[in-house]
Amino acid sequence: MTNRELEILNIIKKNPLVSQNEIAEMLNITRSSVAVHIANLTKKGIIKGRGYLIEESRYVSVIGGANVDIVGFPNNSLRRKDSNPGLVKLSVGGVARNIAENISRLGINTKLFTVVGDDMYGEKIVDECKFANIDTSYIKTISNESSGTYLAILDEKMDMDVAISSMDIFKYLNENYLYENAITLQGSEIIVLDTNLEKETLEYAVENYKDKKLFLDTVSFSKALRAKDVLGYFHTIKPNKLEVEALTGIMIENEDDLITASNIIHNLGVKNIVISLGEKGAFYSTKGSQGRLKAKKPNIKNATGAGDAFQAGLVFGEYNALPFKESVKYAMAASLVAMESEDTINKNISVEKLEEYINKLEEY
Repeated sequence: MTNRELEILNIIKKNPLVSQNEIAEMLNITRSSVAVHIANLTKKGIIKGRGYLIEESRYVSVIGGANVDIVGFPNNSLRRKDSNPGLVKLSVGGVARNIAENISRLGINTKLFTVVGDDMYGEKIVDECKFANIDTSYIKTISNESSGTYLAILDEKMDMDVAISSMDIFKYLNENYLYENAITLQGSEIIVLDTNLEKETLEYAVENYKDKKLFLDTVSFSKALRAKDVLGYFHTIKPNKLEVEALTGIMIENEDDLITASNIIHNLGVKNIVISLGEKGAFYSTKGSQGRLKAKKPNIKNATGAGDAFQAGLVFGEYNALPFKESVKYAMAASLVAMESEDTINKNISVEKLEEYINKLEEY
């Protein structure tokens, strides 16, 4: 699907009775161009029949954590062991949930598989997901359990200084839960997993869905180790420097180390690898292509959701059959858009916004 077709499809999803003239005005293109794109969407089987009936058979499933984020922003330099004047914000988060929202906001039919508590935070998580057009049919509410909660303190550079996560509820995100949803998961175009899943659950998931395109978000240094024994099942992984060191035992100090670590992971069976390097950008590797991308002076208001948006950009690229290098560009652009917002998710993320930011990337 082309980017223009995706734009038109998103408009039709919001208003199936929209006219071709109205679409043309929204996108500032001719009505005849709209007609051609709709004809192509019809030929591809995405639009069926009159009234723009949309075939929703293609979808992405995301399995993992959903929680409430409580984030503190200091007004000035962060002072340890002191009360810092600043701002505290509460929003819905969780690695898998954030990835799912970003994917959904990029126009892809997205289903979220997670668990929440029977409490006000659980209700808020489900409501926010529905508002973002995520399919919440498979979210399971656990009685007498508290929803996941993540507390983060940012420094004056708007980067995370320290955090505490209360995630005991995810013990219910287990093999039985995945078995209950096996038919839907098996129908997925792509399955994204995060390492909030226990090691046994990750192993169950990759063994049962190894014929699907599996994407892995490693979450943190310690949790990344949960996936070490099954890493070769994944199509695409996105660790940061510390996480790839944990997975390979290679200390990343220079370009050669990045290549060595990537080759170790490729040899296990992983097709695509992106190693996040923070302010230094990202290193990517796939068969026949390696390189680095860096952004020009990112406008950082909150970096906590950048990695989740990056993962969504990778999924967007693969879903739309883009070359991996182009997928990485969309992913990097998505992370830049995310950092522009004080919230974990930038509600203004869109394909058009990503393409605008792609022009600000540097290769080196």
